[in-house]
Amino acid sequence: MTIGDELARYYDLDLADDPGDLDLYRALAARTGGPVLELGAGTGRLAVPLAADGLEVVAVDNDSAMLARARGRWTIERRAHRVRRGGRLELVEADLFELVPEPRFGLAILALNTLFLLGDAPRQGAALAVMARHLRRGGLAVVDAWLPSVDDLALYDGRLMLEWVRDDPESGLRVVKLASALYDAATRRLDLTAIFEACAPDGGPVVRHVRRDVLHLTSAAELVRAASDAGLRVDELGSDHELTPFGAGASRVVLVASLV
Repeated sequence: MTIGDELARYYDLDLADDPGDLDLYRALAARTGGPVLELGAGTGRLAVPLAADGLEVVAVDNDSAMLARARGRWTIERRAHRVRRGGRLELVEADLFELVPEPRFGLAILALNTLFLLGDAPRQGAALAVMARHLRRGGLAVVDAWLPSVDDLALYDGRLMLEWVRDDPESGLRVVKLASALYDAATRRLDLTAIFEACAPDGGPVVRHVRRDVLHLTSAAELVRAASDAGLRVDELGSDHELTPFGAGASRVVLVASLV
């Protein structure tokens, strides 16, 4: 396996604790109908079950190893006859900014902090514009982003932290995730290094893989402004995946906006 393959597997292991957002997208897909476009779809955590529900789903990512795992998930669902009639998954390896606009989607998704990976506020705004260009009239764009607290940010001073220890069912190895982050308040840039160490459960040689990401944090106000600039109307602003109305103390923002 390549390093990319290993990191894609660890990505799924990192999300072994269900973030709890799939039901939100199922409900919004039921409201709008398909097709569904997911940008930054990763290993198909959302795209595969949505397609298995009977929807046409286009899943876009620029990481071939992530998409390979999504393809494997989809194959399992199809062989197990768990795909409802009409369910279709198209996996597209591409930069989301290079997609040719197809204004046919009922739902466009940018899930679980994917927005942060885009580099800066202008590119984040441009991503919402991409979503708008792919929606048909009345279609919905959904963006989900974490809002770290002051206490969270105080930890991002370069210290090395243990995040979890888990057994990987695919390899049989025990995996440890360590992380270190540096936050710059002036630019809202978060330089994140994740270290995955794997060995046999009873000990032995350790294999280490390191991933570095540079994230740009955002705010609810910036997200609303970016949606407006993209020609979208903000219909709901939630503080969780149940779309509890956004307010003071919220730890995340879930924006639901429509193309009118």
